[in-house]
Amino acid sequence: MNNKEILESQLSSFKSKYPLTIGWRLKKNSRVLLEHLHDDEVIKYAFYAQKNKSSFDILGTGIVAVTNKRLVIARDRVVIGYFFDSITPDMFNDLKVRSGIIWGKILIDTVKELVILSNISKSALVEIEGEITSTMMELKDEK
Repeated sequence: MNNKEILESQLSSFKSKYPLTIGWRLKKNSRVLLEHLHDDEVIKYAFYAQKNKSSFDILGTGIVAVTNKRLVIARDRVVIGYFFDSITPDMFNDLKVRSGIIWGKILIDTVKELVILSNISKSALVEIEGEITSTMMELKDEK
């Protein structure tokens, strides 16, 4: 399977398992992510969430993918352009999980910033934490 098929499959699976997670414009966001993947990168895990500080801001949907090289977040803007974030293993410090009544947040601490992913179904938090943390630790050990 190529990365496009893997990404579609992962997002579809995530959406059916965790329908309470808020996400919009997944195809447009996926296109941005696929443009930025290197030829030798393979998606290991993918999901969607809001990349913002507030749970009330539901317009910042991003596709988050863990690849065999890094963690990437892609967000297509509504009008013009897009945002793309890449977190390499050497920049990854720590990950925190915050659970609320309905939704939770994943806080990814990097060397330069704190990345906040919100409006995630609280039942998805354990899976996301496990996938991101284990992959980033494996990648750090390889280096």
